[in-house]
Amino acid sequence: MQNNTKIFRLEGKVQHYAWGGNSYIPALLSQNNQEGKPFAEYWMGAHDNAPSLVVTSEGKIPLNEFIAKDPAGLLGSPVNKTFGRLPYLLKVLDVNDMLSIQVHPTKSAAVAEFEAENKKGTPLNAANRNYKDDNHKPELMVALSDFWLLHGFRKTEETAEIIGRIPELNFLKPFHDQNNHSRIYRHVMTMPQEEVNQALQPLLDRIIPLYQENKLDKNDPDFWAARAALTFNEPGRIDRGIFSIYLFNLVRMEPDFAIFQDAGVPHAYLFGQNMEIMANSDNVLRGGLTNKHVDVDELMKHVRFTPVEPQLIAGSVEMESADGQVAETRFKTPAPDFELRQIWLPEGESLTLPVNTTDIFFVLSGNAAVNSGNTSLALKRGEAMLAIPGADVNIKAVGDEVVIFRATAGL
Repeated sequence: MQNNTKIFRLEGKVQHYAWGGNSYIPALLSQNNQEGKPFAEYWMGAHDNAPSLVVTSEGKIPLNEFIAKDPAGLLGSPVNKTFGRLPYLLKVLDVNDMLSIQVHPTKSAAVAEFEAENKKGTPLNAANRNYKDDNHKPELMVALSDFWLLHGFRKTEETAEIIGRIPELNFLKPFHDQNNHSRIYRHVMTMPQEEVNQALQPLLDRIIPLYQENKLDKNDPDFWAARAALTFNEPGRIDRGIFSIYLFNLVRMEPDFAIFQDAGVPHAYLFGQNMEIMANSDNVLRGGLTNKHVDVDELMKHVRFTPVEPQLIAGSVEMESADGQVAETRFKTPAPDFELRQIWLPEGESLTLPVNTTDIFFVLSGNAAVNSGNTSLALKRGEAMLAIPGADVNIKAVGDEVVIFRATAGL
């Protein structure tokens, strides 16, 4: 790098998806949103669809192009040999309306299916395209608020209780299996639309008035089923994803806890804000709660039908400050593509971190003075920084406590 600079300001990209809120991310980034546009995601990474911009003395350079100039030097030898590109994507999400139920493929499946769609000649931007790239998409999210999501299939005994207790779902009893959810899920996902409408309309007629009268609790699947119906239903078409709300685990997370979503685990974000890191991919197979393309046959090839016990992850202490306070925590996952760390520094405290690959730092709150070599940066809430191999990054909290998320490779 010119002048041996090892740290750079980084500017991410906002994604204005319809499900996003209109205040959290604008406030975080100190941006005006007088038009009330949805600010759904803030991307920090080198994904070709929306690469972040590296602020250099030569101007702003897209991060994918920045790395491509010297991948071995900027990624470090192990990461470059394994991935050949920045392997992760860091995001801030503000979920105001429910996201689609989705499943992600394994790495080997993504490679094969991406090539197959290419051979068919399906354009990458086609609405019916299932695979946008050749990569898997394991994900880790850390809650920044009370956060609600669906995550994996319930225990089969819980499913039996639910479909037995709710009269409108009694018709699913013959399809229940004590071993896994393959039969029941295949049935609801392949039912003719007319049968879906007939099955769910009586349920919705009963629970939507309760929802509108604020008589349903968020711990009750009826709350989210009613909300989904009001969000996604169209004339003559009730979204079959509503069945999944009763089949999947309904999870509430408190701030600073994380959850990992591996290939094959169906999931959907329902409400709240989070910090998310994932493999550098955009491969999503949808299973409902959406007006986008749903390919049931393709979805079924990748779903893990066995019950899942949601595991909330607390960050493990990685480093302490001089006074013995926790300074950096690490959220461990099996994914080699990424690792997310959280840095906490009280006013006046500092921490020095070695960097061995391309790392992204994002300030969630507070102000930080950052130094590496002869380069100094002042970072405030909502600002990001890129650090490259060889950087010894010294971070000092200026004023109140500073909280920073650090994204790196998991190797």
